[in-house]
Amino acid sequence: MSCSDDTPAPTDALDTLDDAVAAAAFRRLVRLLQHRSDAANIDLMGLAGFCRNCLGDWIAEAGGIDMEAGRAIVHGMPTAEWKARFHVAATPQQLKRMEESMAKNP
Repeated sequence: MSCSDDTPAPTDALDTLDDAVAAAAFRRLVRLLQHRSDAANIDLMGLAGFCRNCLGDWIAEAGGIDMEAGRAIVHGMPTAEWKARFHVAATPQQLKRMEESMAKNP
C-alpha cells in the first residue's frame, strides 16, 4: 500500500470541482505545511496516511517532473535542506502508528 495510490470513487464530486478552486485550496494546504514545520512527516503519515513527500510525489506524477523537484515544491526548499533543518528520527511508536494508518489507504 502506498500514499501514491489513486483510486477515486466512480462518482466523485471532487472531479466536478473547478480546477482553479482546487489549485487554490492545494496551494493553501502546501503553504500551511511549509509554515508548520513542527508537524513532522511521520506524524502526518500516522494520522492521515500521507505526508509532504507524498504530496511532492503526486505533483511529480501529475506533472511529469522529477520526484525531487515535486518534493522541493512542497517543502519550499530542496528536500535535503528541509531534512537537515526539520527532520527528527521517528520513534518506534510513530512507525507503528504510520504502518497502521497506511494500511487504511486505498
